[in-house]
Parts: sequence; C-alpha cells; structure tokens
Amino acid sequence: MVAADAGAEVTIIEEKGLGGSAVLTDVVPSKTLIATADAMRRVNASTAFGVRFGEGGGDKYETEAWADFGRVNERLLKLAKTQSQDIHASLEAIGVKIISGRGRLAPPHHVDVTDSAGETFRVEADAVILATGAHPRELPSAKPDGERILNWTQAYNLTEVPEHMIVVGSGVTGAEFASAYRRLGAEVTLVSSRDQVLPGEDADAATVLENSFKRVGVKVAARARAESAERTENGVRVTLSDGRVLNGSHCLMAVGGVPNTGDLGLEECGVETTQSGHIRVDTVSRTTATNIYAAGDCTGMLPLASVAAMQGRIAVAHMQGGAVKPLQLHRVASNVFTSPEIATVGVTQAQVDSGKYQADVVKLNLTTNPRAKMMNIREGFVKIFARRGSGTVIGAVVVAPRASELIYSLALAVTHKLHVDDVASTFTVYPSLTGSVAEAARRLHLHVMEPTDE
Repeated sequence: MVAADAGAEVTIIEEKGLGGSAVLTDVVPSKTLIATADAMRRVNASTAFGVRFGEGGGDKYETEAWADFGRVNERLLKLAKTQSQDIHASLEAIGVKIISGRGRLAPPHHVDVTDSAGETFRVEADAVILATGAHPRELPSAKPDGERILNWTQAYNLTEVPEHMIVVGSGVTGAEFASAYRRLGAEVTLVSSRDQVLPGEDADAATVLENSFKRVGVKVAARARAESAERTENGVRVTLSDGRVLNGSHCLMAVGGVPNTGDLGLEECGVETTQSGHIRVDTVSRTTATNIYAAGDCTGMLPLASVAAMQGRIAVAHMQGGAVKPLQLHRVASNVFTSPEIATVGVTQAQVDSGKYQADVVKLNLTTNPRAKMMNIREGFVKIFARRGSGTVIGAVVVAPRASELIYSLALAVTHKLHVDDVASTFTVYPSLTGSVAEAARRLHLHVMEPTDE
C-alpha cells in the first residue's frame, strides 16, 4: 500500500489469502479468542462490584456465564476472513495487482509464479520484497492431527471448550493460550522447560503472571521438556523429559516457528540465510542480493506484525530513494495478551542488571491506584527505566489490563528521548491507570535529583 501510494506499480503474489498469518491464523483469531476470555473474566469477577446474577435467596447468587465454543470460533474465523477481504479490497482500490499463487525468485530479481490454475509465468520486477512468514514448528514425536494434538493454526477447529488442555511451550504463544483457555473454563496444564513462564520477558512481570496462574488454577509443569505427545482412546498423553506423564483431553504445541524460506530460489539469486533458515537482512530490510528485500517473520527479527509492517515501509522507502530511518528494535513496543497483559518497550531489567545500561528504576504497584481499586485490579505495576545522570526515559514495563494501550505513552517517551519530567508534568485524567505512569515518572525525578553516597 505504501509503495502504491508513492506511485509504484505493485504486484502481490500470495497463495493463502491476504494479511498473512497475523490476520488468518495468528494475531486476529488468537486475540479475538483472548478478548472472549477476558469478557468471561470480567463477568465472573463482577460479583466483586456488587453485580448479581441468576435466581436465589439471600446472598447466594452465582454467575451462569459459559463459553459457546462453536460460536466463539465461528466469530473469530469470520473476523479473520473479513479482515483479509478488507485488505484485498483496499489493495485493489489503489491499483495493486493481486495474483493468487506461489512465487519463486528468478535471477536477478524477478519472480516465477505458479498461479492457482496451475499456469506458470514470470513477473519482471525492479525490486522484490520477500514477506513469506513462518509456520509452527513441529516435534517428530508430537505431530499435530488437528483434532486432539494441535498447533496454533488448528486451535480454532474445536467446537467445545477442552476438558483439559495441555499447552507445551511457555513463551508468549503458550502463555497467551493457557491464560485464555483457563478463563474460558478449561483445565490447563502449561509445560515449561524453564524455571519461570515467559523466560524472555521481565522477571517481575513473569512473577505476576505466575501468581495469577496459581490463583485461577493454571498448573505449571516446570523445568521439563515434552518428549512426546500421543493420542489415547479419549484424549492425549504427554511424556516429559523428567519421566512425568500428563494426561489430558487435548494438547496445544506452542514450541516456536520455522521460517517459510524453502524453495524460494534464494541461493540462485544470492540471498543468504542464517543457520536457522531466516533471510539475512540489515536495518533497512536489504538482503544480501541487490534489489531484493525481506520483511516479517521470515527475517528472524522480532516476530511481531508491527515490526514486519515497519520493515516493509523501510524497504519501500529505501528502494525508492527516499529518506530512511533504519529499524531500531530497542524502540519496539510489544505486548503479551495474557490476563493481566504485559507490555514492554526499550531497555529491559536484565540489561540494567547486567550493567549494559546504567539506569534508575522505579516500580510502582497498581494496588495504590484509585482507578485500579474501582476496577478490582489486584495485581500489576508500572516500571520505568531512566538513564542515570540524564533522566531520559529509556525503557518501561506495564503489567495491567489493557497494558497494550497504556504502553504507548512510554513508547513515545523512549522514541523521542523524553525526560522523566516531561512524562511527570503531562496531565493525566483522574482517576485513571495512566496516573500511575505519571506518578512513577515523578518518583524517578526525585530519585534522579537525590544526592547519593556513591
């Protein structure tokens, strides 16, 4: 869309539908499922607000909320399809040619296409952007069958809430599905090869999530890998590396992704890949071949839709000779859509602890926030990192409902190198969760200005 708006003649070659996995099988459907789970959470927690459900005498009222899983999955798949169709219509409206088929690079930077009718032809191009994405990684001993053993693209085939879902993998995808399925009423066991869930995230945030899991009944099988997953007569059996055996009704494999870089003609065109099979790119999305660019999960950068889109915009600007700001991953805001959500941007606690960055840190729990009390939020925090000596905001973590929305102000601060006083002196609504963002910044101002004995 950016290239077409700039006047380029643009052709898209795609065999599965526009929008990629973000729209069709990953972000849109999974976050819609999570939104449903969050609605269940709010309904089931509403008695704390004085809301009563059902019939009964005295104080004995119970919620009768339940998830119609067939309707839930029907809705999320419809949303994904509609979003894909909207993208298709938007592209056609600005003159983009869309070919349904599979492409393969042809030297020096053209594309041979096999379309949906089986016809083969060549599309000549001045430049090519490879955005082929990734697919779920599979274990030879735990092959998904789409019925009982599932990968994340198959999770929407279910018509009923699983009785007991075993989730293998405690990264972002595994944690999100574990959180959602539990809120929807399933018994959940999360298999984690590490000491804590979300090993790549802020340790304080991971602790809050683990405590939340304990409170709602998510069981964590820690410090063990899944050796195998197999069908039983009525469910699945998952065998762990330490000998433990887990029995459940279903198993979701969330053990990472594999880039879709096979049979693309990369080597013939001089496009190098990494040991993991990802396309090697620089910070302006160039591959090792002239006029061939790459964006998204096939590149091995952060596997986020926002990063893929930015890589694509940078590629278009570079190929057209425009002003280019290289990709800066330390400015990327990301979010884990668990309950509560975990949002981060910039420098991490681990980088500060290792001495890579010198920073003053303030962590403010939300339990003192008046809006949080009104919303019955019992966990979460705002953490801000300020460069020691200058007071510039260089990183942040927010753990809260809708943390994905709250992180934006701190992402602005990191991107534009704002001082903590700039954040502290900006008006916030009272009462609001953003009040804790400003309060944390005010405390950093005091911390920065205080003399120390060191």
